[in-house]
Amino acid sequence: MTSSAKVTPEQEDARPAKAGGTLRGLVRTARPRQWVKNVLVLAAPFAGGRVFEGRVLLDAGIAFVAFCLVSSAVYLVNDAIDVEADRAHPTKRNRPIAAGIVPVRLAYAASVVLFLVSLGVGLLAGWELLVVLAVYAAVQLGYCLGLKHQTVIDLCVVASGFLLRSIAGGVAAGITLSQWFLLVTAFGSLFMVSGKRYAEVILFEKTGAKIRSSLAKYSASYLRFVWATAAAIMITTYSLWAFEIRTESPTNSIWAVISIVPFVVAVLRYAVDVDGGQAGEPEDIALKDRVLQVLGVAWVACLALSVYL
Repeated sequence: MTSSAKVTPEQEDARPAKAGGTLRGLVRTARPRQWVKNVLVLAAPFAGGRVFEGRVLLDAGIAFVAFCLVSSAVYLVNDAIDVEADRAHPTKRNRPIAAGIVPVRLAYAASVVLFLVSLGVGLLAGWELLVVLAVYAAVQLGYCLGLKHQTVIDLCVVASGFLLRSIAGGVAAGITLSQWFLLVTAFGSLFMVSGKRYAEVILFEKTGAKIRSSLAKYSASYLRFVWATAAAIMITTYSLWAFEIRTESPTNSIWAVISIVPFVVAVLRYAVDVDGGQAGEPEDIALKDRVLQVLGVAWVACLALSVYL
């Protein structure tokens, strides 16, 4: 009787493509599994109390599709640029482009097509969304071309991807984004990114497992400082935002203030995984931690009651 070892998202991306050829290789390189991150486009409509409006949902849906396309375009470029380095890597050499299943020129061509289609889809929601998509693409391509090797900058670039997704939902739906929303999402993104990097460094120190080369420039103590600082600012700005929501509420609802409790506890719970060096992809942690799921539901419920009642 055999048992299968758990496969991480990075290992899954590195598995050799099976029969199905070039098309299957292109799909895998586009990483559709990562599209779940684009659900962040609903953050602004939800926080703005308009997530149940048909037109808002349509515009947010357009933003979701556009970001799925543009993010996949970036993944194709990233793997095409890193093809030589991936071929020298023990697992990444099995990625479709590195393995020779997807030609480099085809990857670039597919990337251009996906980017142009994403702009076409984004235009359905207005030119403002096009600007966000273009900024996202430019920043992420800069990351692929060298910013990934610049300390601190690489953390900010990865975190900006989450922030721009949140902004896109508001921009597409014509929702004004408050300074509190932007601060919470910005430092929340930095908290998750730096926490993941910290966990990778801790895992390397404990087991000697191979990590991305850019992390060799960071110490565990520095990354711990970054994610702890980001968490503190995120909690502070969210608390101020929650009190502002209550002040602006016609019924002076207390639910926004109550939402601070599950929010803070959830952050502290997530930090346990980070501090233990076990933080992988945020969505993976959320799917495995039942207590964190309960806290998340409680937080969403409290915030919904404050915004929609």
